[in-house]
Amino acid sequence: MTLEILQVPGCPGADLLAARLDGLLAGRPGVTRRVVASQAEAERVGMTGSPTLLADGVDSFACPGLLPVISCRLYRDEHGRQVPAPSAAQLRAVLGL
Repeated sequence: MTLEILQVPGCPGADLLAARLDGLLAGRPGVTRRVVASQAEAERVGMTGSPTLLADGVDSFACPGLLPVISCRLYRDEHGRQVPAPSAAQLRAVLGL
């Protein structure tokens, strides 16, 4: 499985997501990161806010009607709170880890 984080420059949520993935993927191939700097590029790569995690090119956290955008993205954790990145438990569930 290929994992890619799409992010705007300096996104703190992307750093948190990368750290959580590093902890979950110990010993497995790494995650690539791509900085997206324009709305046109966000549309081309399917970034629905920063950070967006693509697993084999698919955003497993996508919500219906969410459009490509070059802005911050918030997630809901397992307790319903808005957070800047999915929790480790949510990542394990989505990625089958």
